[in-house]
Amino acid sequence: MASTLTKISGAVSLLAILLAVMMNRKNKIQNFNTAIPDILNSLRQAENMVEVDKSVKIAVGFGGCMDVFVDAIELLKAVGVKVPKSPKHQRWIADKEELGEGFAYFFRHGAAAERYMNNATLFRQLVNAAENIPNSRAAIGGNAPVMANRFAAEGADVLLAAQTSAEFKKQLNSTIVVAGSETDRSDIHLIMEYTTGEKWGKYVSTRANRFIVHSDEFNPTIGSLEPLMETYVKFDPSLLVVGGLQMLDNFPFRAGERNSRLNMLQELMMDANQRKILTHFELASFVDESLITDLMEHVLPYSDSIGMNEQELPNLLSFLRYGNITMISDSYPRVAAVLDQIRASYKILRTKHNRISRLHVHTIAFQAILTKVSSPWKNTLSATAHASLTANRHVCGTPKVDIQRSKLLFDESFSTTMDAETASKVPLIPERPVSCWEEDIGEGELVLLCIAPNLVCTKVHQTAGGGDNISSAGLIFQI
Repeated sequence: MASTLTKISGAVSLLAILLAVMMNRKNKIQNFNTAIPDILNSLRQAENMVEVDKSVKIAVGFGGCMDVFVDAIELLKAVGVKVPKSPKHQRWIADKEELGEGFAYFFRHGAAAERYMNNATLFRQLVNAAENIPNSRAAIGGNAPVMANRFAAEGADVLLAAQTSAEFKKQLNSTIVVAGSETDRSDIHLIMEYTTGEKWGKYVSTRANRFIVHSDEFNPTIGSLEPLMETYVKFDPSLLVVGGLQMLDNFPFRAGERNSRLNMLQELMMDANQRKILTHFELASFVDESLITDLMEHVLPYSDSIGMNEQELPNLLSFLRYGNITMISDSYPRVAAVLDQIRASYKILRTKHNRISRLHVHTIAFQAILTKVSSPWKNTLSATAHASLTANRHVCGTPKVDIQRSKLLFDESFSTTMDAETASKVPLIPERPVSCWEEDIGEGELVLLCIAPNLVCTKVHQTAGGGDNISSAGLIFQI
C-alpha cells in the first residue's frame, strides 16, 4: 500500500480498536445481524450530529425523464424476448435478440447497467407492454431530478437544469427552481427490475438490481445547459452537481455536436472553479470509450468530487490506468479492495489534475468516503452514516429503517488494504460502526477515509435512483 494507516479519528480510535479486538476474541459475535439495533442507533446518532444549513444552495444538471418501473422477467415474457443460449455484452440495443443477450449478461452478475436503444419502434412496444403489466409504476427519473429532489427534501435551495413536462413537474419538489424549457412529453426510461435469486431460464441473479433501456431525444444534447449558465451565477450556489452524461453514450450525434456540447459544459465548470463553487460529478454506466476520453478532458479536470458505485469505481480506475473499461466487476467487493481502488484513483487524478478532493463510493454492503484533510469538505463521518441510512430508506421505500427488513452484508472486521504486509484490521463495533482514519497518501498529503456498513433492505421497493439519493445525502452533509 503506497499510503499507510497513520491515525484513527472520529468514530473509531486506536484504543477502541484494541479493546474491540480483545472483546471479540473473548466473546466472539457469531451473527452480527443480532447487532443491527445497536448499529442502527449508532448510525442515527452519527447522522444527527449534523444539521443541514437551510440557506445552502445547490445547482444540479442535467436533464430528466419519467421512469417506468416494471418486473424485468414479466416484461421480457410479455414482448416475447427469448432466453439466449449465451449472454453477450451489447454497446446498444437494436432488437429483441440483443435485448435478451444484453440483459442476461448483466442479470447473471446482479450488475446494474443502462443502454441506449436505437430502435424507437421496439422501445415504444416495450413501454406499452410495461404499462400494462400489474404493479408497474411511473416516477420522476434521471440523475439530476432525483438528486435535486433529495437535496430539496434535506432542506437545500435547489436550481435544476432540465427540460420538463407537466407530468414531470407534478413529481418535482415544489421548492425547486427549474432552468430549462417545457416540453409536451418527457423522455422515458424503462427500469427493468429483478430480485436476488430470480431466475430467467438457466440464468440466476446474484443480487437485486435493474437493467435500464432508453431511447432519449432530449437528454443527450444537454439542452438545459444554456439556461443553467444564464441563471446559476445569480443563484450563487455552494455546489454545482453534474450528472446524466451517460445519456450521451452511443447517441447518434451529428459530426462535432457532442464535442461542442462538452466544450460548453467545460466552460461552465471552469467558471464554477474560478468562483470557488465546489463541483461534483456523478458517474454512471458508460460503454463508449471515446465518450469517457472526452469526459476525462472536459469534466474530470474540473471536478472537486466524484460519486460512483462498485461497478463504476473499477471502470474509472481501469480507464485511468490503461485507457479501457471493465464490463463487469464484483457485485460484492471487499472493503480492502475498494479502499485500494479509491486510493489509486485519487492519486492518479491528483497527479493529472491536482483538483479532486473527495471520492464517494457506495456499494450494497457499505459506504466509503475519502476527503482531502485540507479541503472544504466537512462532517465526513456523519455524511458516511447519513449515506448508509439513506440507502436503506430509499431501497425499502420507507422514511424509517425497519430492522425486521434489514440485514448486514458486512464482515465483523475489514482490512485497510489487500496488501497483507501493511494491512491493519478494523473491527465493526456496533456502538461505533463508522470507522474513520487519516492516511498520508504520499508527499505529506493527508486524506480522511470513512467506512460505514449498510443495513441492507431485504424487502426491495426499488433500486433505481439509489445511487443518486445516496450521493446527495453524503454531499448535503459536507458543504
